[in-house]
Amino acid sequence: MAQTDIPAGLRLCRASGWNQTESDWRCFLDFNPQGCRVVEAEGRVVGTVTTLRFEDRFSWISMLLVDPEMRHRGIGSMLLGEALRLLNDIPTVRLDATPAGKLVYDKFGFVEEYRLVRMRALSPKSTTRSGVHLMTDSDLPRVLEFDREVFGADRGAILRHLYGSAPEYAFVAESAGDVHGFALGRHGWNAEHLGPLVTPDEAVARSLASAYLSRLGPRPCLLDAPQHSGTWTAWLKSLGFVAERPFIRMFRGPNSYPGLPDHQFAITGPEFG
Repeated sequence: MAQTDIPAGLRLCRASGWNQTESDWRCFLDFNPQGCRVVEAEGRVVGTVTTLRFEDRFSWISMLLVDPEMRHRGIGSMLLGEALRLLNDIPTVRLDATPAGKLVYDKFGFVEEYRLVRMRALSPKSTTRSGVHLMTDSDLPRVLEFDREVFGADRGAILRHLYGSAPEYAFVAESAGDVHGFALGRHGWNAEHLGPLVTPDEAVARSLASAYLSRLGPRPCLLDAPQHSGTWTAWLKSLGFVAERPFIRMFRGPNSYPGLPDHQFAITGPEFG
């Protein structure tokens, strides 16, 4: 995949109703340009896949898209096989699957790690917040250090990209002078996206989410929530969020660096982990 293929990638996103923007595609191409692939047929792009590497600990597969007119011809399986070939030097490969996609990934040796749910609100309610502040450049080193343990590897390049793209959505919570949580967001095609939201404390998660929502205005919002807290999901529903569809986090390999999933109240997204 090259920068000139981005319009084709966006066309496939729109055909599937996906939320990604040009900025998201550029993120993949900037951070792992040799790990992004397209399939062409009759002179046009009909499929895509992207990969990310997180140190030498694990990798990520995403943006597996096939033109609706070209599905059920083996293109998706071919792209997945190519992605696995590109990542064969990394011990663990991870991804977030839809229930339909899981049936394909099962055949390639992926196993389930945990469940997530995408939640969307057309106009989420505003609520109170406390103890959080807008992220600044000086906060970033501490935020990245805090995040590495939770995510399981360094993803500083992606978090810096999110912060630079939507600083108005970036918030930090502190406790005794240390980072105790943070939230980032990004702009999307049909909704703004909250995530990642990282903290060990659900009360802090609510304050961070509330700060984010205070900046949202009338725009719709979505987030992808790991299913480790029923009270968190219930609180989101009280603000107007509704469950849209499930995802299954899967991995292939030893999964030696799972991070701390119960400290993630919203992931970055299925495409970024």
